[in-house]
Amino acid sequence: MSDTSEPRLTSLAHGGGCGCKIAPGVLAEMLKAMPAAQPFANLLVGHETSDDAAVWRLNTDQALVATTDFFMPVVDDPFDFGRIAATNALSDVYAMGGTPILALALVGMPISVLSPDTIGRILAGGASVCAAAGIPVAGGHSIDSVEPIYGLVALGLVHPDQVLTNKGARPGDVLVLTKPLGVGVLSAAFKQGRLDAKGYAALIDTTTRLNTIGSRLAGRRGVHAVTDVTGFGLLGHALEMARGAGVTVEIDTAATPFLDGAADLAASGVRTGASTRNWQAYGAAVDLPVGLDDWRRDLLTDPQTSGGLLIAVAAEAAADLMGLAAAEGFDRAVVVGRVLDGPARVRVA
Repeated sequence: MSDTSEPRLTSLAHGGGCGCKIAPGVLAEMLKAMPAAQPFANLLVGHETSDDAAVWRLNTDQALVATTDFFMPVVDDPFDFGRIAATNALSDVYAMGGTPILALALVGMPISVLSPDTIGRILAGGASVCAAAGIPVAGGHSIDSVEPIYGLVALGLVHPDQVLTNKGARPGDVLVLTKPLGVGVLSAAFKQGRLDAKGYAALIDTTTRLNTIGSRLAGRRGVHAVTDVTGFGLLGHALEMARGAGVTVEIDTAATPFLDGAADLAASGVRTGASTRNWQAYGAAVDLPVGLDDWRRDLLTDPQTSGGLLIAVAAEAAADLMGLAAAEGFDRAVVVGRVLDGPARVRVA
């Protein structure tokens, strides 16, 4: 734990984890001025499809996957904060089918408030995750910041013909989610002092579990689209998939898994401000069933720090994919929906 003479890490931040993300509607307005990157023939994936990372063709056999992610503390333990932030950043490489090769640290810390030891343990936590992924933290950049911020620039490699994006879903595909939802609710409960030891353990376990399965999906039979579920919640990232492919994505709320304790906490009123902002931003493109409880909708829009992968896979290849997920340690992976012909919307069943 951090030095008791220092303030709690979460008390120094106005938000935490992927709940810090700018609301999707505001982000869309900001990005309107971004020019399309059409002149660059080697840019295989840019910002136009709201994908998880950029991809640049290096040669006929290799493409570079490049991404960055950083945020403010979601927990108070500095080592755990570093681990969560690094796991989350590397997830974008895995979501593109890539294998990480190196990382750079992004560090903004209130150096007059936090000790060098505390900051060092944040960096050590991130480095431990990179070591588990088999890559170095090869450098980085630091600033004196009002709020503590940590994350990575993450680079990886993938074959140019095997890049996974969020736009390849096809009608008839089923949707597999590799991690349960509820990270935002558990982190909100933690800040409110309502999360017990079992809930905290579940929070740390899911947010520090590397999405290594992603690199095994590149070129795999029947896998058509992948994205990781992070700050915009399951419905928001499913909508990006629907818009990318011009299809309707149906989510089966009864099949959607939640982290232990998350449903009870949500039903008791625990939520994040980000889940509300998410719904306000994209709710007009989501069809909900009559009578769906508000707390269940909150969990479907709950921001997932270091969430799981959402995978669109041909129905006949789903069993094979579920076997791979189990072998990779994602024992709570489950089919949560399907892809249908129809307008680019999300339907909750």
